[in-house]
Amino acid sequence: MKYTHKAFVRWDDLDAFGHVNNAKYLTYAQEARFEWGYSQFAENKEGSALIEMVVARGEVDYLLPITDGGSFYDLNLWVESIGNSSFVMGYEVVKGAVVYAKMKTVQVMIDLGSRKSRPINENEREFLNKYLAN
Repeated sequence: MKYTHKAFVRWDDLDAFGHVNNAKYLTYAQEARFEWGYSQFAENKEGSALIEMVVARGEVDYLLPITDGGSFYDLNLWVESIGNSSFVMGYEVVKGAVVYAKMKTVQVMIDLGSRKSRPINENEREFLNKYLAN
């Protein structure tokens, strides 16, 4: 199952070349991931709401430039794989049938006290599995 976030392209997201600055794409992914993670907390009121994590890696494939500030794009996200303490997410930025960018991030769950990685708990794993790509 995919989760869809409505990403708003702000006018100040555009750079001197008139397209969305490359760094903004990972900001869009962060906003979508945050909204998605809190949907887990709202759903069952248990677990960490998937906020006890850090991004260990991020990559973006820029397929087409986004040039229209002040508009919305769909940012679809899903879980690509789940490990012991980390998981990989995939993303695509789309408008209609056109894909503008594809992204991938690796998240590592952490213990907020020790700042060290920790295993994904049962509630988190159950939620992640709902969005696991087939």
